[in-house]
Amino acid sequence: DFRQYTNRSCEECLKNVTCLWCASSRRCVEYPVRRVLPPADLCELRSARWGVCWVNFEALIIAMSVVGGGILIMLGVCCCCCCCKKKSKKQVSEGPDKDDERAAREREKRRVRQEERRAEMKSRHDEIRRKYGTV
Repeated sequence: DFRQYTNRSCEECLKNVTCLWCASSRRCVEYPVRRVLPPADLCELRSARWGVCWVNFEALIIAMSVVGGGILIMLGVCCCCCCCKKKSKKQVSEGPDKDDERAAREREKRRVRQEERRAEMKSRHDEIRRKYGTV
């Protein structure tokens, strides 16, 4: 019975997992299983101990909130980073950037000049052949 641990110690009370120790009143009470947190009329959160004597419910709630908030922030940052990466990859794959376009235009200009030089050299050679009758 949990009542036998009242006015004893927290450790003795919490040996039974169904018990809750209230440090302010030094009472051992049955944990209200139907509720997540013990009601204030049973025991204040800062005085309530369950499972271990060195952690009260108030500190536990604050710590879990901080850890949960940190996890949510990290997930949000990871999602943003992934979305930005995908967006930048999509923009690159949609079309070449300005440097690539400039390089392609330069290559095309060189190719056209080279073809003009070839045609010019061919016409000179043909002219020389006609002049000396080797055609």
